[in-house]
Amino acid sequence: MTELRPARSRADLADVGGATAVLAGGSWLFSEPQPHLARLVDLGTLGWPEVEHGDDGSLRLGATCTLRTVSTLSRRHTWACAPLFHQACTALVGSFKVWNVATVGGNIATSLPAGPMTSLAAGLDANVVLWHVDGSDSRVPVADLVTGDGTNGLAPGDVVRAVEIGAEALAGRTAYRKIALSPLGRSGSLVIGRRDRDGAFVLTVTAATTHPVQLRYPGVPEAAELAADVDRIEAWWTDPHGAADWRHAVSRLLAEEIRTELSTPVPRSA
Repeated sequence: MTELRPARSRADLADVGGATAVLAGGSWLFSEPQPHLARLVDLGTLGWPEVEHGDDGSLRLGATCTLRTVSTLSRRHTWACAPLFHQACTALVGSFKVWNVATVGGNIATSLPAGPMTSLAAGLDANVVLWHVDGSDSRVPVADLVTGDGTNGLAPGDVVRAVEIGAEALAGRTAYRKIALSPLGRSGSLVIGRRDRDGAFVLTVTAATTHPVQLRYPGVPEAAELAADVDRIEAWWTDPHGAADWRHAVSRLLAEEIRTELSTPVPRSA
């Protein structure tokens, strides 16, 4: 590394790309060699708010929001989905020290299949706000941004600015399941179900697949229908944390547990 530069404005991000990368928490960036990099631009000095609430009931998480802060949302709010924020954070294999520095934007941009912030955001149909090198902005569903093991739709120079979650998703009741080959191992499968106030049912499979896979229904599906749709998923993968056939089998089981849990009607008060 030849330079570590604090960013004070968006103009300081103009040369991001190639040998220049952005630095958020650094929990992954500093965990292994990065021989292609020579310069880092620190996003922490931009002063982005970690959490913002929209007048319409939506939630905006700054890209530099830490997992520690994300976890606290479960006890600070009464959204029907509130437990999911802490649950997703517990899927990260890391101590409280990692929680204190690892960021929402960094976890999504790294795009590992087991990235818990990808799971959380995809499960709540969140959009990621991107800053492009030409000065324009765009919004992309997190479920579409991550395309594979360590790959995504980010173009050279793109910077993740925030993650936005709509009010309707926040009002949806959620169910969470995670399984790993060891008690503290990386997720072998992480499945999130959500039942919205209109009765719609969304199942999001991550960690077991190379990218988020979502199944959508106007209401809670029958067990056979859900199982058949899980069986049609083609993105199962194998690594030291689990074989593809095992990931498929356990995801099918977890999906049925979630379907059963969310089969009862959403309370009117939610």
